[in-house]
Amino acid sequence: MPPITHLAIPIGPYVVLPATHPTHCGRFRASFALQRARGEGDYRRVFRFDATFVSRDAAKLFAVTQGCLQTCLRDPFDR
Repeated sequence: MPPITHLAIPIGPYVVLPATHPTHCGRFRASFALQRARGEGDYRRVFRFDATFVSRDAAKLFAVTQGCLQTCLRDPFDR
């Protein structure tokens, strides 16, 4: 399995793109972009989280998990 840092996860008609961001105190925040993979134009939404994590890997795992769960919703782009 490729490292999550370079991972675009196709799930049905969507692609989940996880990311991490360092904080000023040395912890990490998670985010992910959800993009339509094909058709219906080019649409992407970014989800950012307030929670911080001790490691970059923990933040990445959270971003991947939340991205996958978001694709299970009836309309993943609707709040």
